[in-house]
Amino acid sequence: MVKVVTFGCRINSYESEILKEKLKHLDDVIIINTCAVTGEAERQCRQAIRKLRHENPTAKIIVTGCAAQVSTQKFSDMPEIDLILGNKEKTEIEKYISELDSEKTIVSDIMKFSAYDNFVITGFEGRHRAFVQIQQGCNHRCTYCIVPYARGQNRSVPVPDILQQIRLLIKNGFKEICLTGVDICSYKTDIKTISSFSKLVQTILEEIPELPSLQFGSLDPAAIDDKFITLIEKYKNIHPHFHLSIQSGDNMILKRMGRRHTREDVILLCKKIRAVRPEATFGADFICGFPTETEEQFANTVKLVTEAGLNKLHVFPYSERTGTPAAKMPQTPVKIRRERAGILRAEGEKNHG
Repeated sequence: MVKVVTFGCRINSYESEILKEKLKHLDDVIIINTCAVTGEAERQCRQAIRKLRHENPTAKIIVTGCAAQVSTQKFSDMPEIDLILGNKEKTEIEKYISELDSEKTIVSDIMKFSAYDNFVITGFEGRHRAFVQIQQGCNHRCTYCIVPYARGQNRSVPVPDILQQIRLLIKNGFKEICLTGVDICSYKTDIKTISSFSKLVQTILEEIPELPSLQFGSLDPAAIDDKFITLIEKYKNIHPHFHLSIQSGDNMILKRMGRRHTREDVILLCKKIRAVRPEATFGADFICGFPTETEEQFANTVKLVTEAGLNKLHVFPYSERTGTPAAKMPQTPVKIRRERAGILRAEGEKNHG
């Protein structure tokens, strides 16, 4: 059976299930689905590849995913790898595996790719919760983020495909469905009746009333509208935990990051959701030590955790990504980034308790 090693986000987890089901007939093949969100994530991917080669000297090792897309040469230089595929090529992996010995590196321009892999999976190995892809890519350009260059432009999965995937997973025993994508709040199809993320959520809940629990990947505070708040109030099968992509609690740093919300927006959003679902809890993504971040600006982030009532934090020290505007800004020393990340994690734990 093929072995798939997954790094990174929920959408990578979803795509890895596709790879497992597509390639289940193969033996002695290892797929590494990489992550590029930080330099450390890439380093861990390369380290894992070396270890896997040492432990599996005869296996065919295939590397794909975001790090393979944006740092192609670094992986091409690794003798441990037999085949490198970009994120476009990942969707046709069966074809490239059948031609395994013809070319080592096949990575095309993801910005020219307007499709997605519409393969329907039957389940998630070893999980009680299933992820369902609703969109790919991102049209925003946060100054620290390399992901749009790894995933391409925003493109949404048609509603019938989403409903088909959810129904199949429920039929196969999954009671928790989590909508995932690169930027799920930017969901939009060409069909006028499904013109927003909120309308998609409403359609899912109306068409599949037997769905026990609907959950969401990271939500953009700037893109959540009052319609979504209304749905949270009306449909009790919307799981009352919401993970927000906040990144900083200081308005100047948010502006330099290219984010579209303010700290006040986050506080108000959490207040609105709690007003209709008092039991709601909130998680958040934060970056510590962003370029130019002062002690006072970091203190504003720490204060936001309490002010918004956030208690499940994903905290990352800032990591330079070549090709992003933030990498050209005055950098905060790495030691300070790590110290601040530790302080913020402790604050989250304190709030959690």
